[in-house]
Amino acid sequence: MTTATARISRPGRNAATPSQNARQRERALAWARRAPLLPALIFLILVTQLPFVATLVISFMNWNSLSPDKTAFAGLENYATVLTDPDLRQAIFTTILLTVSVVLVSLLIGLGLALLLDKKFIGRGLARTLLIAPFLVVPVAAALIWKHALLNPTYGLINGVLTWVWSLFGSAAAPQLDLLSQAPMMAVILSLVWQWTPFMMLILLAGLQSRPMDTVEAAQMDGATPWGIFRHLTLPHLRQYLELGGLLGAIYIVQNFDAVFTLTAGGLGTANLPYAIYQTFYFANEYGLASAAGVVVVIGTIIVATFALRTVFSLFKKEAAR
Repeated sequence: MTTATARISRPGRNAATPSQNARQRERALAWARRAPLLPALIFLILVTQLPFVATLVISFMNWNSLSPDKTAFAGLENYATVLTDPDLRQAIFTTILLTVSVVLVSLLIGLGLALLLDKKFIGRGLARTLLIAPFLVVPVAAALIWKHALLNPTYGLINGVLTWVWSLFGSAAAPQLDLLSQAPMMAVILSLVWQWTPFMMLILLAGLQSRPMDTVEAAQMDGATPWGIFRHLTLPHLRQYLELGGLLGAIYIVQNFDAVFTLTAGGLGTANLPYAIYQTFYFANEYGLASAAGVVVVIGTIIVATFALRTVFSLFKKEAAR
């Protein structure tokens, strides 16, 4: 081979190799796929992240709208107040109690309903539709239904049923329940359980329908009891779905404001942290303190959401491995 031929056949320094060309084409295709999503991503950042950054900055300030001249940098003082102030600390405790109670009760009732709906019976489609309906109701409307149609001590459905039952036994006066004043936290929990049980039921029903039925049939042929199948096969299979339902429910319920505001207006020890933030911001006009409490709620939500995402990814991996 001559020197000239070698120069022609040998690639130059700036010539791209086939592997480099393939990588460039892959990057170009990736950007072509992502480009249509950029406007939505920019809009999402503008409407979510920038307000959060502003809230984070305000949370480090001593800012009361009634005394704008005294606005100054406060450091971590607002966060210390959130954790030490008796009212805000009680609101944090109420938030935890409300979230845990609603999630656990909704999961238990949702599991029972999912087990029932997993069986074949006449009218199963109609039953599913009716049981899903509470989750589709607007939260404020659901709270109003419970406040006026169900829990009202004068014309509510619960006291109406009690009066009717007592009249069947010849009793003159039926006991009148007034949960909104006698047990307000119970009233809030009942309204939220009614609304969130269908959500848990749907997640657990999807988990039940993804069971390996050949394993269940083999256990039945070996003489396993229904309780044994549920305990050793169904419940372990539903563990991740239970975790997912609990975590997703906790993310939403920890931020609940509608039920507390509509049913009790935060009175009688039912003020959770979102309602306390509302009072601090709009009535006390403490913008810095309210922002710090809001950041605390966001941090707690992010922690729970992290575990929820891990559970979702593990479910995806499990389904992909089948």
